[in-house]
Amino acid sequence: MEGYCVKCKAKKEMKGATEVTLKNKRKAMKGKCPSCGTGMFKILGK
Repeated sequence: MEGYCVKCKAKKEMKGATEVTLKNKRKAMKGKCPSCGTGMFKILGK
């Protein structure tokens, strides 16, 4: 899953991406940036 790293300011492939469900029942992906290790988050479509 590809996400945006705020620290690197670039789109990158998430490392260790897992699917999570938000409070409003929407799905999202949570992982880490392979370069700097910053947490990455991407909200998925319906």
